[in-house]
Amino acid sequence: MKLTTMSKQAISHFFFMLVLLQAQDTILNPVVYAEEHCDFPAIFNLGDSNSDTGGYAAAFDPPTSPYGETYFHMPAGRFSDGRLIIDFIGGLFASLMPKGEYFPKALYTFDIGQNDLGEGFFANLTIQEVNASVPDIINNFSANIKKIYSLGARSFWVHNTGPIGCLPYILTAFSSAEKDSVGCLKPHNEVAQYFNLKLKEAVAQLRNEFPSAAFTYVDIYSVKYSLFAEPQKHGFELPLVSCCGYGGQYNYSAEVGCGGTITVNGTEIFVGSCDRPSVRVVWDGIHYTEAANKFIFDQISNGSFSDPHVPLKRACQRTSK
Repeated sequence: MKLTTMSKQAISHFFFMLVLLQAQDTILNPVVYAEEHCDFPAIFNLGDSNSDTGGYAAAFDPPTSPYGETYFHMPAGRFSDGRLIIDFIGGLFASLMPKGEYFPKALYTFDIGQNDLGEGFFANLTIQEVNASVPDIINNFSANIKKIYSLGARSFWVHNTGPIGCLPYILTAFSSAEKDSVGCLKPHNEVAQYFNLKLKEAVAQLRNEFPSAAFTYVDIYSVKYSLFAEPQKHGFELPLVSCCGYGGQYNYSAEVGCGGTITVNGTEIFVGSCDRPSVRVVWDGIHYTEAANKFIFDQISNGSFSDPHVPLKRACQRTSK
């Protein structure tokens, strides 16, 4: 069966891409710390389409207009209207082949979970069955981390998964599920929270097992959930509604995605962007807008949501915790 563009995006997969830092000072807003900053010559990212800067587009279906419209003014291989969190982490970068000596000195970032859980939900597994699959997912993650460590990696920056129950593609597909006070699906978010608990435990175990490496666990979930719980406080609106989509309460349909066309009463309609993506949280029902990604980066980059509490620029520093 041929998969649609949107359903392909929900397939669990990893993308491996390189981000070379052209300007180290552009990674973060200027903050002065007593300790020296890490001099990462490169960033290697492993993650799903929330952090993919072009791997999926090169291998399968590249996103079309209006993807990329906010920053690149054209599709740029990213499933957003502009930049992703990894873009803000890397600052201005060029996609170049790495030098061999970069591997042990690089920062390795991970952004996983949404596809793994989503795959279970859409496979008609019960909430309990998806929960039961989490330990195996985390064990596989730990095994992959160990392989990467054996290849020389020493600095790991690990994002937990976000509140999947707040995203329109989940809200639409499982509309009868219990909702929390914000309007997100409570059982689906509870699975994400359980995933994060086991991920945090795994990162702590890896930290103990490999004391010569630096492992930072980053609570992306809390930052993202705040966008749905208190959007006005952060300058956003309509957090549960897709900016680029068509139909229904959440402006999302599995039948036609952002950038597609649909015929209604004999008239062909292009599924385009909302008027102000700069104040919207969700871009296409699955992924976040550039504005949301920038907000998330600003919150996590100083270490406020990290365990241990180290900022991005000191992610190479080992801790005994």
